[in-house]
Amino acid sequence: MRSIWKGAISFGLVTIPVRLYSATEQKDVTFHQVHQADGGRIKYKRVCSLDGEEVPYSDIAKGYELATGEVVVLTEDDFAELPLTTSRRIDVLQFTPAEQIDPIYFAKSYYLEPEAQGAKPYVLLRDALERSGQVAVVKVALRQRESLATLRVRDGVFVLETMLWPDEVRAAEFAFLEEDVEVRPQELKMAESLIETMVADFDPAEHRDAYREALQEVIEAKVAGKEIVAPEAPAEGRPAVDLMAALRASVEAAKKEREGTAAAKRKAPSGKASEKARGKAAEKVAESVSGKASDKADAKVAGEEKKQEKRRTRRTA
Repeated sequence: MRSIWKGAISFGLVTIPVRLYSATEQKDVTFHQVHQADGGRIKYKRVCSLDGEEVPYSDIAKGYELATGEVVVLTEDDFAELPLTTSRRIDVLQFTPAEQIDPIYFAKSYYLEPEAQGAKPYVLLRDALERSGQVAVVKVALRQRESLATLRVRDGVFVLETMLWPDEVRAAEFAFLEEDVEVRPQELKMAESLIETMVADFDPAEHRDAYREALQEVIEAKVAGKEIVAPEAPAEGRPAVDLMAALRASVEAAKKEREGTAAAKRKAPSGKASEKARGKAAEKVAESVSGKASDKADAKVAGEEKKQEKRRTRRTA
């Protein structure tokens, strides 16, 4: 990982020099915009809307548009003069129980690594925070933006999670909240039963991005020149007419799925046996693809032979 920021945690009179790293990364399949005919990359020019001239990056500033349509132009010097009191500092403001902070406020996560001279105070604060069961509420300035954030401990490392300001969280103002929707006790009990049936410890490794995997397979198939067959889309569910019947069926389905998953885990091959099974499966897929391609080629040859035979028959006649 590459450090993206250097600063210090300011905790009372204690200063802990740290480096900041992005704790997460997007795993999306990335694309470029290209010309469909020849694959050439599409490029864009920065053009002024008033004189039509291309503008070099060095001449571009930030503009704030007023209600009148007029624009206030701000330069880098204007931003440099702003009073960011937490610049290069992570100021600890208070300590708070984690459950008091709604996760909707969290924006992005970063790891904090101590500089060599700050290792001892870093570990001291980390251990004390972990034993307290609290999170530290801090203020920090990153990329010319001041944010509230929290400090918590994960796997022995401080995680800084930047937060939105209260006025950046939208209110959930929906019409149905004003309606008097009646829920029968039997329905509520059945819904609770469904929840209890589906309770499980969360293991992120058990979940995968099926769309990204399928997209990667499409790209690989294009590269290999294979025929691409689109899978059938699952049927869209419809709103249940009988809520109790739907809940009851859901409970039964959840129980069966859990039993099936447990049975599969017990029977699942491990280690080399599992790799061998996957290898055999891959061979079968390859044979199937190869067989289909061969059948198509044979059929095409046979068709051409039939056409030539017909032509010869017509000439003889």
